[in-house]
Amino acid sequence: MTVQMKVKFLTFDPSSNGFVVLLSDLENTHALPIWIGPFEANAIALKLKDVYSHRPMTHDLIRNIIKLFQSEVIKIEVMDLKDNTYYALIHIKTRGKEITIDSRPSDAIAVALASGAPIYVTEEVLSKAKTIELNKDLEEDQLKEWLESLNPDDFKYKA
Repeated sequence: MTVQMKVKFLTFDPSSNGFVVLLSDLENTHALPIWIGPFEANAIALKLKDVYSHRPMTHDLIRNIIKLFQSEVIKIEVMDLKDNTYYALIHIKTRGKEITIDSRPSDAIAVALASGAPIYVTEEVLSKAKTIELNKDLEEDQLKEWLESLNPDDFKYKA
């Protein structure tokens, strides 16, 4: 079973010198932090801010290739967590059938944002990983501040 999620925000984590993408369920009750690299963070940030690039970014190129072959990204799915590493699949519909492509979650998220596809996380991953219970009274700035104070070694974070 899967839970549909969205990118709540992206932030810099000074303790690890890396970036964190925070996925939250659609009800904003639980969130999953995933530490990602700077290039993927940049791609995600550009999509979140609707920044237009004169030349296609890598994730736009992937979207364009998929469209060229008259296919579409149906969804992405963060589907496993092994040895502190997340695994994701990009689900593509092509010629009337669904195929899956192995991906890092950070790249899959960027492809989902580029193509407008939904993001899902399996319940198994949510139960294995440390998730955050969101408080409705918690402001986004407070949440970012709290997240930045975390030690990534306390989480399953490699994407």
